[in-house]
Amino acid sequence: MDKKVTGIVAYLSWIGLIIAFCAGDKEGAKFHLNQALVIFLFSLLSVVPFIGWIWSIFMVVCWFIGFIAACKDEEKAVPLIGGIKIIK
Repeated sequence: MDKKVTGIVAYLSWIGLIIAFCAGDKEGAKFHLNQALVIFLFSLLSVVPFIGWIWSIFMVVCWFIGFIAACKDEEKAVPLIGGIKIIK
C-alpha cells in the first residue's frame, strides 16, 4: 500500500490500523498511523459518565478531521490531542 492508502486504512477501525501498520508504508504514513492510534485510544475515555457523550462527539469530529486529511494526503493534526506522539 502506498502512503495515502495506508493513511486512509488506518482510520477505518482497529483492524484497519493493524493492517496499515503491518502491510502499509509505515515511514510515509507514520503521521496518520499515530493520529489514528491516538484518536482510538482517547475514544476509550467516552465511557466516563456525564461527560463521556461530549467527549465521544469530540472524538468523532477528530476522526473526521483526520480521515479527510488522510484522503487529501495532508498532515493536519487533530485539535487538542494531535500533538501526542506514540509512534516515533
